Amino acid sequence: MSLLAVKHLRIEYPSRHGVMAAVDDLSFSIEKGEILGVVGESGAGKSTIGNAVIDLLSPPGCIASGEVYLDDEKISGLNPAEMRAIRGSRIGFIFQDPMTSLNPLFTVEYQMVETLLANTDMSREQARHKAISLLDAVGIPQPEQRIGQYPHQFSGGMRQRVVIAIALSCDPELIIADEPTTALDVSIQDQILTLIRTLCKERNVGCMLVTHDMGVVSNVTDRVAVMYRGRLMEIGPTARVLGTPEHDYTRSLISAVPRSDVKLRRFPLVSYIEDAKEKASLDLKHHWLGQSQDQRDYQGALLRVEHCNLRFVTRDSIFPSRRRYLQATNDVSFEINEGETFGLVGESGSGKSTIARAITGLYPPDSGQIWFEGIELTAIKSERERRPFRRQMQMVFQNPYSSLNPRMRVADIIAEPIRFHRLAQSEAQIRGIVDDLLDYVGLGRVAGLKFPHEFSGGQRQRISIARALATRPRLLICDEPTSALDVSVQAQILNLLKDLQDELKLTMLFISHDLPVIRQMCDRIGVMKKGTLVEVAATEQLFTDAADPYSRSLIALMPEFKGMSREGLDISNAHAGQH
Repeated sequence: MSLLAVKHLRIEYPSRHGVMAAVDDLSFSIEKGEILGVVGESGAGKSTIGNAVIDLLSPPGCIASGEVYLDDEKISGLNPAEMRAIRGSRIGFIFQDPMTSLNPLFTVEYQMVETLLANTDMSREQARHKAISLLDAVGIPQPEQRIGQYPHQFSGGMRQRVVIAIALSCDPELIIADEPTTALDVSIQDQILTLIRTLCKERNVGCMLVTHDMGVVSNVTDRVAVMYRGRLMEIGPTARVLGTPEHDYTRSLISAVPRSDVKLRRFPLVSYIEDAKEKASLDLKHHWLGQSQDQRDYQGALLRVEHCNLRFVTRDSIFPSRRRYLQATNDVSFEINEGETFGLVGESGSGKSTIARAITGLYPPDSGQIWFEGIELTAIKSERERRPFRRQMQMVFQNPYSSLNPRMRVADIIAEPIRFHRLAQSEAQIRGIVDDLLDYVGLGRVAGLKFPHEFSGGQRQRISIARALATRPRLLICDEPTSALDVSVQAQILNLLKDLQDELKLTMLFISHDLPVIRQMCDRIGVMKKGTLVEVAATEQLFTDAADPYSRSLIALMPEFKGMSREGLDISNAHAGQH
């Protein structure tokens, strides 16, 4: 008897244009104590399966046919009250986006305690003690103090840990984890995955792990299911599927996984496409993005950050002596040369995103200077004077859900910076630029007519990247740009960024938890720990002979992909592109 059994499931989204089948004739099972990994490209239906199991499909989505069984009890078709009794207590769900799954109006304590009170017989005091112990278990520092804070006071990775703690709080029989490690650094990722693995083995808990990270799948799961366009391509033991895949799509997907052992010039692309019309070549030289911008005659580093200090108030008071602060960055200094990609790595809360926001002017530093092309940005007080620099510095934000306006169509979202900075002569030209950008990030022109909620997390991130490229920036700040992308789209986007860099001397600050991607993309890397920059080194030097013990510990925790040998898959890339 399986813990979870999905039989011939078909999920449809009807609209005035017809019916779209998000999942078609899907059957699989999960045993007690087993971890099943579900992989595939964005839009393959992975998250839809998890939402269908707990009856949280977004309208007008519905289960058209098929059944879902939990411990031999049919749970598909239950009424809302019966389903509420199962959610939380028997099935724990780790949502993909931690910011939208936490209520910004309530403290973390309120949300965790209410979950425990609704699903257990605990007293409020017992629930609070358990909530604190869960925060400690998922790596939140000072849980006794931080439990009283609001979600916006946590970094993206820490919010994800809170969501994981809530999902595990009621000791469920089944955990559905939708991209649980997306916003987590390698140290916390290892801690969380160890916690989930321990739960599964010691308490006989089943887990459906939806992820883009093939390294996580390789190291954690017992079996893996490969999805493509709502259909199951292949399922089997992890070692067999990743080691000797039977389906062409699986082999193609594995070939696109970023390598951690050697640096390549370009990322291999997923070549399995059922419809030949989808194949498109990208000619950057004749594209709007390839048109050069006016550049000043400046010879030094394009960006310099000098002794940057920034702190946040954690407890406010009219009396200065009673205020409490969190030092987000501590005397941080580095520079980025034109045409260079500089990487920032470190644990969640180490200050990486804070530095990015300080550079773009979203967080004014308490002290220190930030220079762009020899001009001190921190000395500019007028928004009008800063506007030309905003055009030249664009940012891809970590969270593709909250960084897109839900009331605007995608075409207007991408066109907004073009209109604001007056980069095109007519609306017809703007439409042409937007259409080309959507093609370049792999969404197609029809995507411009839709709203953000109609896209998966990975597809929304592509929209964010298209918007950032719309002003043809000289400095692109990428804050976890690939965290929500599957390996195929990730390869496509990163190759595009490499092409833009070669053609335009595009300069990038690349912030990521994905160390294999960092190795492939960056020329130099800075390692941050608790707001301090502990080491700056050339990429290969850092990965082969890091000077700081903390840097070495991060690299040692990098998940190792244990899949099929890829030596023969892209020989031309591997040998011609090594640095």
